[in-house]
Amino acid sequence: MKQFCVYILECSDGSYYTGMSSDIYARLQEHHSGYYPDCYTFKRRPLKLVYYQEFADFNQTMLFEKQVKGWSRKKKQALIESRWDDLKSFSRNYTEYRKPEE
Repeated sequence: MKQFCVYILECSDGSYYTGMSSDIYARLQEHHSGYYPDCYTFKRRPLKLVYYQEFADFNQTMLFEKQVKGWSRKKKQALIESRWDDLKSFSRNYTEYRKPEE
C-alpha cells in the first residue's frame, strides 16, 4: 500500500515550508540539493525536517497539507512540538466562551 506524507521544514531564515510527498526521502533530497531552483526552499537552505505525518489516503494527505499551510506560525509550532491543547487556541476563529457578568 502506498504511503503519503505531510512534512514541515524549518528553513535557514526561520520560516516554515509545508509540503507533501509519496516518497519523503527523495523529496527531502530534492529540497537539500536545490533540485528545483524556483522552489521556496532553494534560497533558504540548509533545511531541517521538524515534522512529518504519514497517511494511507492521498485525499487525506492533500487536505491536511492545505489545512496546515493556512495555519499561523504559532499553530504550526504547536503541531511541531506536539502541543495538542494549543492547536485550538491558536485557531483564527477561536473564541473562548465566557459567562456574561451578572
